[in-house]
Amino acid sequence: MEVKFHTTFKKKLKKISSKIQERFYEQLELFVQDKFNSVLNNHSVDRAYKNCRSINVSGDYRAIFENYGETIIFITIGTHSSLY
Repeated sequence: MEVKFHTTFKKKLKKISSKIQERFYEQLELFVQDKFNSVLNNHSVDRAYKNCRSINVSGDYRAIFENYGETIIFITIGTHSSLY
């Protein structure tokens, strides 16, 4: 699996706290091992983001991604209320 980051995602990730950034990379490691690990709560967000899915980063933070077979592109990250 190849993981890529959209420019928007990179900008938003830089703006959030280092604690949340670290938590994202921890969750990313888990995601690479098993995309559907129950801790990630990987689910469709098709209503808000067409053809996208979301994983939990922390209690309130979510990372939105698009799945292109073996390529995953993370497109945005933020709090649940800011994304939806």
